[in-house]
Amino acid sequence: MSSRDMSQSIMRRKPIDDIEEENKHSGLFKSLGLWQLTAIGVGGIIGVGIFSLAGLVAAGSEGNPGVGPAVLISFLVAGLASAAAALSYAEFAGMIPRAGSAYTYGYVALGEVIGWFIGWDLLLEYIAIVAVVAIGISGYLDAFLSGIGIHMPVWMTSTVDEGKGGIVNIPAILVCLLVTWILSRGTKAFGRFELVAVAIKIILILFIVGLGIFYIDTNNYNPFMPSGFGPVLAGSATVFFAVFGYDAMSTAAEEAKDGKKHMPKAIILSLIIAMLLYVAATLVLTGMQNYKDIDPKAGFASAFTSVGLPVIATIISVFAVLSILTVMLTFLLGVTRVWFSMSRDGLLPGWFAKTDRHGTPQRVTWIAGIASAFLAGVFPIKEVADLTNIGILAAFVVVCLSVIIFRYKRPDAPRTFRLPLMPLVPAFGVLASAFLMLQLHWETWLRFGVWLVIGLAIYFFYGRKNSLMNPNSPRHEEIEEMHRPLA
Repeated sequence: MSSRDMSQSIMRRKPIDDIEEENKHSGLFKSLGLWQLTAIGVGGIIGVGIFSLAGLVAAGSEGNPGVGPAVLISFLVAGLASAAAALSYAEFAGMIPRAGSAYTYGYVALGEVIGWFIGWDLLLEYIAIVAVVAIGISGYLDAFLSGIGIHMPVWMTSTVDEGKGGIVNIPAILVCLLVTWILSRGTKAFGRFELVAVAIKIILILFIVGLGIFYIDTNNYNPFMPSGFGPVLAGSATVFFAVFGYDAMSTAAEEAKDGKKHMPKAIILSLIIAMLLYVAATLVLTGMQNYKDIDPKAGFASAFTSVGLPVIATIISVFAVLSILTVMLTFLLGVTRVWFSMSRDGLLPGWFAKTDRHGTPQRVTWIAGIASAFLAGVFPIKEVADLTNIGILAAFVVVCLSVIIFRYKRPDAPRTFRLPLMPLVPAFGVLASAFLMLQLHWETWLRFGVWLVIGLAIYFFYGRKNSLMNPNSPRHEEIEEMHRPLA
């Protein structure tokens, strides 16, 4: 094959006009309304950011100075960058209500190899997010049990790299397997669970903020920025993990009752609700307890214990576990739908795209769940959080570029939502996301690079040849079988 033919093959674009027809034969069930979608978005955004990462960034960790009360600025910077990407996602979601999210948007606007790059990236990042959240839940579970006099052995609640005599984080592994089982029961059951759990989560956060206000000591806000602005920006790169759950929610677009109408609204609503709660929660957390004394694994539990309310700390630990579960469910849903979409397009084996009688791709659900359990069991939270952030930031760069290019290439495409101030908003999203990527440690870049090299090898040896966009693909003969649900 000539270099010109190679270039044309890897840059071929999925026609947007074919997507609606493909959706009719996906095997996924349309069962999600506006408020269920918004709940999935809020469920993905709010969780470990408030209950774990806020305390981690404020207090600091080995090699990372604490930013103190300025963790509020870290969240605001991350939220501002995320908002630009959220608007870009909203425009695409209104045009292309299809499983796959950023993978599909990149495929349609920029070409197959870019779509592959983002899809492969998201497989790792979403699995890693599930692992990060499981580690956060493990920390709160440990705090809860300690509060009632039960102390789990260190070897089974932390990893070797944390330097505390740990071996494997068993609670984190078990939580990963639990959410995998819940998701495997079907999207309709998952949507109902998510709606109830997110309502409980919001009530819990409002309770924490409402009670915590009475125990704020303004002396704890001084100094507001103890380590300077540099660590605050680095903190933004870490907490960015906490402000992008809407992108995983967009992977469920194909299962929405009216994706074109409801997806843009759900994306914007979920981010607004989350940022308001984050601002209030971080102010209370750093006002109740000096940032140096905050427990990085269970910030609010330690804050209420420090003011003489251990019972409240125990209650928070119990409900924090439930509320953080929604984050795991959202991102596990995300990875399975991206994987399903890539398999359906021929870039990965069609074996992964099979659905069962619940309209659920069971095979990828359990593979992703077990992979997240492995990461949660053997890696510390900071390393896994940074790994997730670099991948999502890369996806945001691609989505923001894609929305600019597609607006000018296909101005005629029907859009239920049009991003304002084009191209300034998505251009800001590109620059802000790229800037936050540069704040991450070189080891994170190295791991990310290795994963992408592996992915490109798979694409050139399998995906490019088997892609359904290739007229000579052997996968064309499998289409009918691939769309037939499992017994």
